[in-house]
Amino acid sequence: MQLKSIVFLVVFLLSTSLIAQENDLTSNLYGSYETFKEPSLNKRRIKHHEIQPLIAKLVANPKFKINKVGESIEGRDLNLISVGSGKTNVLLWSQMHGDEPTATQAIFDIFNFLAGDDFKAEKEDILSNLTLHFLPMLNPDGAERFQRRNALGVDINRDALRLQSPESQTLKRIRDSLDADFGFNLHDQSTYYNAERTEKPATISYLATAYNYERDINEVRARSMQIIVFMNNIIQKYAPGQVGRYSDEFEPRAFGDNIQKWGTSLILIESGGYANDGEKQEIRKLNYVSILSAMYTIAKKNYEDIPIAEYEKIPKNDRKLFDLKINNVTYKLREKDYILDLGINRLEVDKEGNNDFWYSSRIMDQGDLSTYYGYETFDATGYSIKLGKLYPRTLKTVSEVKKLDAIALLKEGYTYVRSTTIPKDMLESLLPLNIISSTFELTELQLEVGTNPTFILEKEGQPRYAIINGFLIDLVTGKGNFKNAMIYR
Repeated sequence: MQLKSIVFLVVFLLSTSLIAQENDLTSNLYGSYETFKEPSLNKRRIKHHEIQPLIAKLVANPKFKINKVGESIEGRDLNLISVGSGKTNVLLWSQMHGDEPTATQAIFDIFNFLAGDDFKAEKEDILSNLTLHFLPMLNPDGAERFQRRNALGVDINRDALRLQSPESQTLKRIRDSLDADFGFNLHDQSTYYNAERTEKPATISYLATAYNYERDINEVRARSMQIIVFMNNIIQKYAPGQVGRYSDEFEPRAFGDNIQKWGTSLILIESGGYANDGEKQEIRKLNYVSILSAMYTIAKKNYEDIPIAEYEKIPKNDRKLFDLKINNVTYKLREKDYILDLGINRLEVDKEGNNDFWYSSRIMDQGDLSTYYGYETFDATGYSIKLGKLYPRTLKTVSEVKKLDAIALLKEGYTYVRSTTIPKDMLESLLPLNIISSTFELTELQLEVGTNPTFILEKEGQPRYAIINGFLIDLVTGKGNFKNAMIYR
């Protein structure tokens, strides 16, 4: 056998062995996730004070170094949590937008993994070759309000040049002091993004940010692309077809673009939507698995042989998803029947304190929506939209309303109930009936973008389905993914 053939065979066998190791690690990480999931962070609207006990627990662990590196505008601590002894510095930060907490939760899962006794060989590979630096919840003031911007009203991710916000100054100072080799910019995106030309949500989206208007690819950016290709392959195992790629149009004010420009290979990760995962807990798990797997491949330098051309093969992000899409429904206007598609989204409205929310749904589009998709799609061919009726009796209290058989009333075409007293702190109806006050006046149904979708779907003159605040309910079985109806005062 010629020397060249022998060398090729050795390299091939070695690379195959390394890929097999990474696949085994990924599968084991996914299978053992519940062991390391941080149970105290079980909802998206987490606050700064909720992560402080978790950071305090890390202080007592000699593996971790915790340093206060700054404060938010309102005086909340920004902590850098470091672990590992390797020469390659990896910086990860989350929640620079206060309402994007999925990766913050995943980071604390990762801490539990690194602090545990399992996966000793893999952790040794990671921590002896890398030093990991985490800045969780960079925008704690925004997190307190569950809003994108900080207390100054600034989008931190557009403050990389002026550095007006103390949070921005902290991130810049840490990046520069570490001269980080890799950076992970961790975000959430709208659940209404889909992988281009597919009905599948962009559960995870990636971007190797550009560092100039020409979108050139140098060695620094190429590494970002290689890591993203690696992570995409992981996600495909658990959410096939559900990965998107953000536009790499250069944004000169953005941290991601500038950090790439400053010499750190920047991987931007966006957590989007996943069916029946309102709190994004499955997406949190995918963050955990893919980020740890990426740490392993960086430590082993296995990514170096990945062709960057594979990056462009990841489908682009698109935004053509609705929570509920109704196809081919008949709608009568001025005594004439029209066939429409309806795109409905269930919009979250925060409750006081920004710890919980309720849904207020809207028709987002109507007409020919054949190029759009839905998490839930209903073919309404042969069904007609009818205005829901007002229950004839006015009830004195909401307690009386709760005693009604809601499904039976929906079958009769009733979607509204009037109550003379509605508690001031009652924001939503947990029955699939909209509750209205004694003075609220109902108007004739007219489908318009921006209106609340509440109506009956009839077939052959009989109510078969109800749409209550954008939730589809089967009137034969009584089943539906219903959360709440509206209250109108």
